[in-house]
Amino acid sequence: MDSRARIAIIGGGPGGYEAALVAAQLGAEVTLAERDGLGGACVLTDCVPSKTLIETSSTVTVLNGSADLGIHLRDGGRAVDATRLHNRIKALARAQSEDVATRVASEGVEVIDGTACLAGPGAIRVGGRDIAADAVLVAVGGHPRVLPDSVPDGERILNWRQLYDLPEIPEELIVVGSGVTGAEFASAYQSLGSRVTLVSSRERVLPHEDVDAAVVIEEVFRRRGMTVLGRSRAASVQRQGDRVVVTLTDGRTVRGSHCLLTVGMEPSVSGLGLEDAGVKLDAHGFVTVDRVSRTSAPGVYAAGDCTGVLMLASVAAMQGRIAMWHALGEAVHPIRLGHVSATIFTDPEIATVGVTASAVESGEVPATVVKLPLAGNPRAKMAGIRDGFVKLYARPDTSVVLGGVIVAPRASELILPVSIAVEQRLTVDQLAQTFTIYPSLSGSIAEAARRLMRFS
Repeated sequence: MDSRARIAIIGGGPGGYEAALVAAQLGAEVTLAERDGLGGACVLTDCVPSKTLIETSSTVTVLNGSADLGIHLRDGGRAVDATRLHNRIKALARAQSEDVATRVASEGVEVIDGTACLAGPGAIRVGGRDIAADAVLVAVGGHPRVLPDSVPDGERILNWRQLYDLPEIPEELIVVGSGVTGAEFASAYQSLGSRVTLVSSRERVLPHEDVDAAVVIEEVFRRRGMTVLGRSRAASVQRQGDRVVVTLTDGRTVRGSHCLLTVGMEPSVSGLGLEDAGVKLDAHGFVTVDRVSRTSAPGVYAAGDCTGVLMLASVAAMQGRIAMWHALGEAVHPIRLGHVSATIFTDPEIATVGVTASAVESGEVPATVVKLPLAGNPRAKMAGIRDGFVKLYARPDTSVVLGGVIVAPRASELILPVSIAVEQRLTVDQLAQTFTIYPSLSGSIAEAARRLMRFS
């Protein structure tokens, strides 16, 4: 393609706007169509709002433990102002969307406010206008899954996008679904003062995550007063006045003031004209892509939650960048999902990167492992932290760091050195011999590496 290649993007979330920035910086003529606001659902309704809520809840957790640190609050109590909290959340989301819009505009990207669809493999249609393109990127995201007998009403039966219009913090919140989203909101609302019941269809919370980490989180949940119903599947959710009733498949009922449904995501691909353009979908309706974000239709790429590939903003953004590098003839490395770091924003947080415990335990990946509890870390003792650990995996023959798990406050920040070690193929010796601050939580990462050295 020449230096003025034409790029058309449907969707302004991380996959779309990051792709637009790359394409514009490479000299392409870029048009981006977005109907709700730049940043997409990630910024406006999902990631940014939820993490803002969680940040507030984490502050409450610290205050709740202040007496253990010798601090007594004179007023004797703490109350959460739901209206002020929700207004702040929505204001921050709008501000972040505006920041993205300013950045995209500064690169000369044309942004069209409207709903777009494909007009064949080489064009998009938005607002009655057809825009021809050398390459098209579909980055339309997803939406909360709705169960037939549990339809949100936005008042008592809710999906996570409806929480920020509530006039008060739910008194008794039933969370249906114990995956990442369910665990995060259950943790947050427990700290904010709700009496939380978490309905989990599996034996434990976070069934697809590191078992050691999930066990810590469930223990913390129960210790803080949360009711966790394991092996309990919701059959229906019904509203009865200002109450809700969740009926389980075994006939039991759970009653509360509100119910939050966190039962997964579905791709927002309806009405896009994908199949007419030759774009294949999988059995669940997600767009099928390869490791450089190509769909089955020539010149059509896809990124983000609509592809079903690790529903993380960081992955969506990388998919979008890779699509543009590939479309515009730049050197590109196919996406490496094994190097993706991820965080579950419970309290404490769970951060992971690289090889998983299941892969090691099954023998799929040979690895040595060290798990170091945070309870022995001096900085953790000073902060009153008693839950959590650092776990590292290394290859037995070369001592190369293969991955790690951190359960701790701000684990999302602590995982970076492990991510760098995995990406750059560092050995445990190199990680162990790196200076750390004393005292610091990150010191436990180097200590875990030093303990792994005995196996190398």
